[in-house]
Amino acid sequence: MRATVIHGPTDIRVEQVPDPTVRQPTDAVVRVVLACICGSDLWAYRGVAKREVGQRIGHEFLGVVDQVGAEVTTVRPGDLVVAPFVWSDGVCDFCREGLQTSCPHGGFWGSGGSDGGQGEAVRVPFADGTLVGLPAEAAGDERLLTALLTLSDVMSTGHHAALAAGVRPGATVAVVGDGAVGLCGVLAAKRLGAERIIALGRHRARTDIARTFGATDVVADRGDAAVAAVRELTKGYGAHAVLEAVGTEESMRTAISVARDGGAVGYVGVPHGGSAGVDISQMFDRNIRLGGGVAPARAYIPELMADVLAGRIDPSPVLDRAVSLDEVPEGYRAMHERTALKVLIKP
Repeated sequence: MRATVIHGPTDIRVEQVPDPTVRQPTDAVVRVVLACICGSDLWAYRGVAKREVGQRIGHEFLGVVDQVGAEVTTVRPGDLVVAPFVWSDGVCDFCREGLQTSCPHGGFWGSGGSDGGQGEAVRVPFADGTLVGLPAEAAGDERLLTALLTLSDVMSTGHHAALAAGVRPGATVAVVGDGAVGLCGVLAAKRLGAERIIALGRHRARTDIARTFGATDVVADRGDAAVAAVRELTKGYGAHAVLEAVGTEESMRTAISVARDGGAVGYVGVPHGGSAGVDISQMFDRNIRLGGGVAPARAYIPELMADVLAGRIDPSPVLDRAVSLDEVPEGYRAMHERTALKVLIKP
């Protein structure tokens, strides 16, 4: 089969690789229907995050079950399923507590020895603990499938940031970052009842999506100017909840500075390009809480899926360009050059 592999910075290739097979009785093989490129994939593409030559890449996909191992009971061949970006056994202490990302038997798609999501098929370890079934009728609705695909990572991650920041009905929320996760954070904050949502972003096409998702205000400044702008919009107080969806020192500094005294920052931006920028003294003096980290998407998919299926939320606009599997290198280039927000892959 064909799959996307990385050979070095900016060197993404689609190559022939061995077909995935059931190796363990708890495995399933999923034929990929839709996948996508994540903003975090760009750190490997740009050489910031190290990868082995020829390593698979991609961690967001949905598809149809092709094979199952003898011990798999929750899915069967022909089922339409979505996979969170981390596989997990579903039975350990962490999985039972809803923190599947810490499962001792789990792992990330594309890590050493595993399949990546940007290919024709994927071997899924611990299928019962990992895969979430989708309604068969969704198969004929590409917009709905695209919305459901976001649950594998970006929508679940935006939701995680909103929960970590304590978004509640009537709250004022600031979202730092206008990538797909930040935009999904806007949608998550609106879903949880936020009254005012301030999106911090500089790209008009993206902030337009933020407004359709529920943003009431847009701040195009950065650094101290952004802090001043958010303060001005909030009578000098700042936001009750701040969602940090970038992962740089500057973005974390901004997030803490725009939080209201007694507020909270939910951080989900993958840290890169320097220290976390956490000012403990400022947080202490102003009673600001910090939470977040890797989103346990498997815990969130069922409730978010119910809202997608009911039409209460539609995250699909964050995927603004589609490519074939052969065109994946062009998709990476488009995201790197910011001519695309998030690229959908149709194998």
